[in-house]
Amino acid sequence: MGNLFEAGSRQLQPLASRMRPRELAEFVGQQHLVGPDAVLTKLIENDEIPSMIFWGPPGVGKTTLAQIIARQTKAQFVNFSAVTSGIKEIKTVMAEAEQNRALGSKTIVFVDEIHRFNKAQQDAFLPYVERGSITLIGATTENPSFEVNAALLSRTRVFVLQQLTTADLVDLLQRALQDPRGYGLAQVTIDQDLLHAIAEFANGDARVALNTLEMAVTNATTTPDAPITVTAATVGQLLTKKALLYDKNGEAHYNLISALHKSMRNSDVDAAVYWLSRMLEAGEDPLYVARRLVRFASEDVGMADSRALEITTSVFQACQFIGMPECAVHLTHAVVYLSLAPKSNALYTAYEGAKKDALETLAEPVPLQIRNGVTDLMKDLGYGKDYEYAHDTADKLTAMQTMPDNLVNHHYYVPTDQGSEVKVQQRLAQIKHWHDTHPAPGAEGE
Repeated sequence: MGNLFEAGSRQLQPLASRMRPRELAEFVGQQHLVGPDAVLTKLIENDEIPSMIFWGPPGVGKTTLAQIIARQTKAQFVNFSAVTSGIKEIKTVMAEAEQNRALGSKTIVFVDEIHRFNKAQQDAFLPYVERGSITLIGATTENPSFEVNAALLSRTRVFVLQQLTTADLVDLLQRALQDPRGYGLAQVTIDQDLLHAIAEFANGDARVALNTLEMAVTNATTTPDAPITVTAATVGQLLTKKALLYDKNGEAHYNLISALHKSMRNSDVDAAVYWLSRMLEAGEDPLYVARRLVRFASEDVGMADSRALEITTSVFQACQFIGMPECAVHLTHAVVYLSLAPKSNALYTAYEGAKKDALETLAEPVPLQIRNGVTDLMKDLGYGKDYEYAHDTADKLTAMQTMPDNLVNHHYYVPTDQGSEVKVQQRLAQIKHWHDTHPAPGAEGE
């Protein structure tokens, strides 16, 4: 009766739980870490496990790998949750780990989603990691450089787990169909192309792949004494919308906006539209994208095509009026325009150069001639004296000095030869020629 009960309870577990690998030989993917001669494999074989962080997207085996390590090194395995584990619980477990260590027993503390632990919680682990009382294994989908305290990060090794390939997932699905823990004891037939479709839909996530296969088998039409046959129609109903990995405040967010920005800068219109769609279909705020496009219009196009700024600000307004999904076409309009526009970062470099001088050079006072003498005292002190009103001159130019003395002849804006900046170059050349032929009083001998 006990065996029957155990078998029944296993079948009640989700397929992903039943198929969780128990040893490295069953682990799918991550061959750069757990292949025959890989670094993590050797650490496990030699029982020299350091404190470490597993960084990778969901469903690639971070938790499973930690459990395999604990099992193969015969260490006690403690699982912490950022939601339920406060400082008190952490200290209680750490005290037990210290006692176990004194008795010669190792403790592996696994912290899933360690990026959700606050600074105080992370700091609570630090002295025990330093003393070797515990081996800490943290798992995170976010860049640990930003989400893990520097002191704790410096005492751990970071292992990057890659998104599983379609081939990895097909292998995993086939194993689930053959393994007695999966459907090995139930005759299930499914075409190879349907397994491939499920694997592609899972987008690198083993859990999604196995859950989808389980739903397909559960919803398959069955007849007595015949194999369970999963049809294309059944699978098609499940593959309705791919779940795109995205966190508006996390790594994927910044990676995708970077990809969009750099694709537009490189004038790759197709890549730019693709990255835009990845962001929007994953649920990104269209106004965030629109704001980044407004910035790009001046930072990367600038005076080479000043209409870029007009178009992006109009698109920002359109997104406010209409919202998603309709405003996707307006954002596409702006992205395509910016991608194809001539490129100039002259405005960006001009400001950065001026900022450097503003921060690093002596902050000299504003020249008297361009101060505004709004009171009698100011006028008595020379505010506005010798000011020359450009509109009163034939050329609309004067030789009056407007730079501080220590920055005379410093130049920040250097136009490119792209788009409309060719005309800007010509205008700057005209202004320079005028100044060369109309030196300021007292400057002729310099």
